[in-house]
Amino acid sequence: MNTSASVPFPGDDPAATRSSLLHRLKDWGDQGSWQDFFDTYWKLIYSVAIKAGLSDGEARDVVQETVLAVAKQMRTDGYDQTRSSFKHWLCLITRRRIIDHFRRRTDPALRHRPANDDDPSRTDTLARQPDPASLEPDAVWEEEWQKNLVDAALERVKLLATPKQFQIFDLSVLRQLPMAEVTGLLKVNAAQVYLARHRVGSLLKQEVKKLEARADHFAVPKS
Repeated sequence: MNTSASVPFPGDDPAATRSSLLHRLKDWGDQGSWQDFFDTYWKLIYSVAIKAGLSDGEARDVVQETVLAVAKQMRTDGYDQTRSSFKHWLCLITRRRIIDHFRRRTDPALRHRPANDDDPSRTDTLARQPDPASLEPDAVWEEEWQKNLVDAALERVKLLATPKQFQIFDLSVLRQLPMAEVTGLLKVNAAQVYLARHRVGSLLKQEVKKLEARADHFAVPKS
């Protein structure tokens, strides 16, 4: 089983970024929900922005702008679940933010202009403009979405499994070290390795399913 590596904000502290973002959202509903939202989806948004060809700084801006756009929409009308899933809705918002940053590169007048989903001049932007950097967002988004689900689920599993069992699972399954190396490093036998694989693997599958279900029915409490 393969999983993506963690994608930190280079030279920046994700906790500080989250704190700054939550301060901007302090009057927009349940802080706990927005913190959970950020922790679950920031890596996904950041990774897609980077793969689109944006710089680290631009990608970090895309994360904040995307979360703010989601918050604004959820504060008013939410999103229409009959038209799309939450996954595709979040993809659309992220893609718009990415395209905004490519536009800012070529149009100095837009560099200090905040993103605005209510601007009528931006209607059907994606239908009129090719995807940035020849990216196929749907394919990339799907790949990163699945990786992000596993990463987020693993963070939850760390709190549910024993440290020893998670360490065995990490070395044996995630890092794919040979059995002899795992047993030698951790001073365990093969039976313990198989047991940890089964227990932690089952927990991981359960947490992925929970995250998938929550995404399909996502709703941030309104103020």
